[in-house]
Amino acid sequence: MEKKRQNPVKLIIIGCVLAALIVGFYFYLANKTRENTSEDAAAMTKSQQVLLRNLENNYPPSPREVLKYYCDIIQCLYNETHTDEELEKLAKQIQLLYDDEFVANQTEELYLLNLAGEIADMSKNDMKISSYSTSSSTDVEFFKQDNFEWARLYCMFNIRKGTQILTTTERFLMRKDDAGHWKIYGWELAE
Repeated sequence: MEKKRQNPVKLIIIGCVLAALIVGFYFYLANKTRENTSEDAAAMTKSQQVLLRNLENNYPPSPREVLKYYCDIIQCLYNETHTDEELEKLAKQIQLLYDDEFVANQTEELYLLNLAGEIADMSKNDMKISSYSTSSSTDVEFFKQDNFEWARLYCMFNIRKGTQILTTTERFLMRKDDAGHWKIYGWELAE
């Protein structure tokens, strides 16, 4: 019996079709994973997204970035409804941005009580923080005093009350700690 020789053109075509199927299946799986990831991120509340940040490994590198993260947490606190557990987690997360001296001024229980009261007042008055704007990085004022490095910067909050937009500007003071992290030392209404 004589063996039939395979046509090389036929083998090349079959090989190309198989390769195309494998590549197509790979891209299908890759895009399906991306869609699931984006759907999961969309399903998370802003509070949940904010709480995912691990400040031990991913602390904001500059005073401006600390202030932006602080404002993101503030928006979550005042704009969303939370369980007591979520409120406590957000409060603990924001306290990680505060200077140790600032945190020591009141107990954690008193801080949570005051925070819950402020949130209830904002909600009762139908007020939400619609947006914020921080100082540009060139407008941050750095100085040294009492063997510490300090930074002063501003943040403008747009607060929606019903159909009105109210604007308030606050001046923040930050101090660099021993680990090199900028911590919020305090704030006040700017003139």
